[in-house]
Amino acid sequence: MHISSQKDDQERLPGASWRVLALLAVSVFINFVDRGNLSIAAPLLKTELHLSASQLGVLLSSFFWTYTLCQLPVGWLIDRFDVTWILAMGFFLWSTATTISGLLHGFAALLVMRLILGIGESVAYPAYGKILAQHFPEHYRGTANAVISAAQASGPAFATFAGGIVINRFGWRPFFVFLGLASLLWLLPWFRWRPRETAGAVSQPKFREPLTGVLAVLKQRSAWGTSVGLFCGNYLLYILLTWLPFYLVQERHFSLTSTGKIAGAAFLLKAVGALSSGRISDFWISSGATPTLVRKTYLCGGLALAGILLVFSALAPTNLCIILLLAASFSGGTSSGHIWAASQTLAGPRLAGTWTGLQNFVGNFAGILAPAITGFVVDRTGKFLWAFVITSVVGWIGTLSWLVVVGPIRQVAWTQLSPSETSE
Repeated sequence: MHISSQKDDQERLPGASWRVLALLAVSVFINFVDRGNLSIAAPLLKTELHLSASQLGVLLSSFFWTYTLCQLPVGWLIDRFDVTWILAMGFFLWSTATTISGLLHGFAALLVMRLILGIGESVAYPAYGKILAQHFPEHYRGTANAVISAAQASGPAFATFAGGIVINRFGWRPFFVFLGLASLLWLLPWFRWRPRETAGAVSQPKFREPLTGVLAVLKQRSAWGTSVGLFCGNYLLYILLTWLPFYLVQERHFSLTSTGKIAGAAFLLKAVGALSSGRISDFWISSGATPTLVRKTYLCGGLALAGILLVFSALAPTNLCIILLLAASFSGGTSSGHIWAASQTLAGPRLAGTWTGLQNFVGNFAGILAPAITGFVVDRTGKFLWAFVITSVVGWIGTLSWLVVVGPIRQVAWTQLSPSETSE
């Protein structure tokens, strides 16, 4: 996809689109607070419910079981039906699961709610990809996806700063119930301002064969390249989400208060990196640069540099270590929004849901593997250096995938798909 004229370059996005983007950003913020709230409540929950460490580990990981497995079917559904209703139903499901979790008193019941939470939240990124591909032109997708990435990073930052304080004062149950019920209010503005099909919107043809679109995406080399790229970017993200506080306390000997501030600052800087690179990329594309040049510059440069800085931080003295850690988080943030912008362009509005579903399916295995591999390496070596080296190597693999496996960032010609002659 490319900018066809100077008029298109100068075209301003309508206010309705900005309202939709703001609502999507709020939803992903809530998404990441909801998926991370159990980690914050874990010490209290373990004591109150008399859970073993292994049971707690199962609860913490169970979200990813259903979240990951649902990506492909959810992506297909989003390309077949009204994406705004599917997002609303998923949002209702995950907010309700959060609320009910605060009322439960047993391991099995909590496990079921975590699995339901994963099903509900699985709609989010395929839906975002579909909506942005339909309603945001190429020269606004950098900013749009950067806003989503910044909201994603702000969720853990908020959870680190505020979630711990609230749970410490009022307990984990009120926090879960209030968070779930308050989140449901998001549905009111969403039903009022959700994007609707217009004469200028991309049509949604129906396919003769239900799996035609899925098979077409699976045959695309670039689809697998973007999936590997997301996996490698997520590997860095989940290292920071799951191990950064432990690393700062155990190996760098910071207090819990200082650790919370550093971890929160790292995610805020990730958000700043996403927003700044997204805005600059839109100006760059509007000035005539190709999406291929712009997206791959940020994707490759941000991911490779983040891995290098992470290794240097492990070798540096304490004060310099923090500066390098924060710089690594900022660098990772500069690449994060372009992951989805590239996929939306490649898939186009027609199959953005399916493509994003495949990408998120592969990418979220990093949430399963990264914490486990890091724990094993730290147990064997006693330090985080080699765990950070592995993360850096994974980052370079992601860089090569974006550079070599993913082709030019332009929309795939889905000529092999035959739209149905019948309409709804």
